[in-house]
Amino acid sequence: MTSFSIRSSVPVLIHLLGWALFGFILLMFQPLTWQVDLPPQFWVRQGCLFLLWMGIYYLNTQFAVPKLLLSERTGLFIIFCLSMIALVLLSVKALDSWLNLPELMERVFFPKGRQYPKKGQQWFDMFRFLTTAFILGISTSITAVQKWQHDAELRQALEQDKTRSELSFLKAQINPHFFFNTLNNIYALTLIDIETAREALHRLSRMMRYVLYETQSTTTLLSKEIAFIQDYIQLMQLRLTDKVKITLEVPEPLNDVSIAPMLLLPFVENAFKHGVSATQPSHIVIIIKQIGPKVNVEVRNTLFSEKTPSLELSNGIGLVNTRRRLDLLYPERYALSVNEHTPNDEYAVHLSLNVG
Repeated sequence: MTSFSIRSSVPVLIHLLGWALFGFILLMFQPLTWQVDLPPQFWVRQGCLFLLWMGIYYLNTQFAVPKLLLSERTGLFIIFCLSMIALVLLSVKALDSWLNLPELMERVFFPKGRQYPKKGQQWFDMFRFLTTAFILGISTSITAVQKWQHDAELRQALEQDKTRSELSFLKAQINPHFFFNTLNNIYALTLIDIETAREALHRLSRMMRYVLYETQSTTTLLSKEIAFIQDYIQLMQLRLTDKVKITLEVPEPLNDVSIAPMLLLPFVENAFKHGVSATQPSHIVIIIKQIGPKVNVEVRNTLFSEKTPSLELSNGIGLVNTRRRLDLLYPERYALSVNEHTPNDEYAVHLSLNVG
């Protein structure tokens, strides 16, 4: 509560100090006022002029700039500014006439009856003209800058909300897609081996805890992500034949860093979906390396002509969304390359991610 009160009081203090400095320089700090005793009417005129300038400043900031200038009604804004300048000049002349100030000033500065110089009166008019224009210019600039800053902050907040919403949507797409495939595998296992199916359910429950708790935050540890991948591989191996060879290489030792949860799974899932065969020899190679602040992930799998594991055309929505997640979470901090037909008849995906 105290912090909020201090923050809300700062603009008020700035305005008070600004007007105090303005009044001291333009209304009080005049060498002639040090040498003679000016009549009270002079200070009345100066006080009225000061209040008029204050009114013009806030009328410009609260009405003219937002309602006219920023609403593309430039002509009316120019008319407003010229009207305010004319108002000041006419008000000064009216006050001088009402207070009989020229005659009083003539008695103060020219007591022997010499004529009060008209040229000096014109100089003061020009001075007030420039001062009013200066106040209008300052108030316009400050209000325009504040409006632009507010708009920039609003755009940034909207973009962040959009990004968070899109990431939540993408993760919601990835997680059910994975569990849909896994539950199908477990269902198939129940028809063959109950004990193996129980083991699979145990691993799946551990993986579900990871999804439920770790994906609630924006990042997780690389070690937990790798453990999740290992559980996934072991779960998938339960239904594979000896014709499939799976190789997993992880960093040793592992330097734990933060990474977006469920980011690596779509690459591995895609390899299992398109890179194994029940009748032909096949292999999947998953290599995770760390080089300084970078995490390099390489996933290769056997290429079968009857399968189309294209990153963009795959029926699985995980890989397409992963590319979108990378764009949102690691802009200009990742490199993703896909080779759909290597010389070794493999489908290869390589991700280089800067997590530093």
